[in-house]
Amino acid sequence: MLDLLMAPAFTALGSPITWTEIFGFVLSLWMVVCNMRINPLAWPLAMAASLLYCLLFWNGKLYGEAGLQLLFAALALWGWWQWLCGTGDDGLALRVRRLNRRGLLIATVVTLLAWPALGLFLAHQTDSPVPYFDAFPTVASLTGQWLLARKYQENWAVWIIVNLV
Repeated sequence: MLDLLMAPAFTALGSPITWTEIFGFVLSLWMVVCNMRINPLAWPLAMAASLLYCLLFWNGKLYGEAGLQLLFAALALWGWWQWLCGTGDDGLALRVRRLNRRGLLIATVVTLLAWPALGLFLAHQTDSPVPYFDAFPTVASLTGQWLLARKYQENWAVWIIVNLV
């Protein structure tokens, strides 16, 4: 089964596109639609897509991204719970809202400090060919995941940056 998932389905611009990428993309797209509609089904879809992307990244020796996908699968359980049972500072059910300046500053500083730390680890502990380039989307994705689970609008900007990288 693993060989089938990693087998090329077609080639685009000279690069093989595997079945894993296709299935992960479709599940991720469905997840984004559910997120936009604030539908909790997004979280089980996130778990399935994350496991597929873990296989893909591990196969490409992007260990930070592969490990991140396993963490995402686990964090999706937390996000699902947050959307179903989580409360804000006011004790009411979570609602879509904006992050205040202090929260935005903390999220930015933590992301910018964790990026080189993870890059250093990957550079010395793995055979990743691009440890710092691997580290940035890994760390920023954790920030985006936390923002999404807590229903902060700023998660969209983080995900756009991560996907552009």
